[in-house]
Amino acid sequence: MNLQLGVNIDHVATLRQARYALLPDSPNAEPSPVDAAEDAKLGGADSITIHVRGDRRHMQEADAYRIKESTDLPINFEMGNTQEMIDIALKLKPTYVCLVPETREEVTTEGGLDVAGLYDELAPTVKTLQDAGIKISMFIDPVNVQIEASAKIGAEMVELHTGCFANAEPGCERSEELDRLRISAVAGHKLSLQVNAGHGINYENIRDIHAVPHLTELNIGHSIVARSVRIGFQQAVAEMRELMQGYKSEGKPV
Repeated sequence: MNLQLGVNIDHVATLRQARYALLPDSPNAEPSPVDAAEDAKLGGADSITIHVRGDRRHMQEADAYRIKESTDLPINFEMGNTQEMIDIALKLKPTYVCLVPETREEVTTEGGLDVAGLYDELAPTVKTLQDAGIKISMFIDPVNVQIEASAKIGAEMVELHTGCFANAEPGCERSEELDRLRISAVAGHKLSLQVNAGHGINYENIRDIHAVPHLTELNIGHSIVARSVRIGFQQAVAEMRELMQGYKSEGKPV
């Protein structure tokens, strides 16, 4: 089976919010997460990942519904374990929910969810969402206790947090992090969990991820959004220059 790609488009909304945080529904609000989802599909994405945070720093609730309506790709809805997000998930009906840790202080999700330590809090959420036909993934650090807790709680999937690997120095440190990922992927596979991975994977380090067995899907967002700015900026400027042609200094009626 080919390794699948889930494209996280949160940071398209981050860029929009930088200018239109108070007017996200303005006809001038851009770039559009809906357009990004369509472009991701055209580029070969297998699913779309979105994260509506409690503080709404990037994706808005309305974005989630528009994206779900506009694409036939599976939606992977990342969310914190709050009643507000449970209610949104039950209304949105994504294909998957990925439960993640969430604090207002962090810039982006840092570290995995403590499924073992929060088991009693997470179990009712898992059951509620699964009863609604939603498959559950746990975003966890690559350690056995979290993999075992994820299997015990009944999740269909785990997403291994690859941030430590991505931020490790090349050489021994990165090799150690890869070993952690490999061991965890094997452990998850033995427990019949679908094993995904994500966070900090980019165009330079992705080849190293090929050493991790039993992976089904990689969820990648920031690096793809950043790359799109670089390889698409020239064409965007050229198109704007083309639209400026024909200007006359004395002006003319519109």
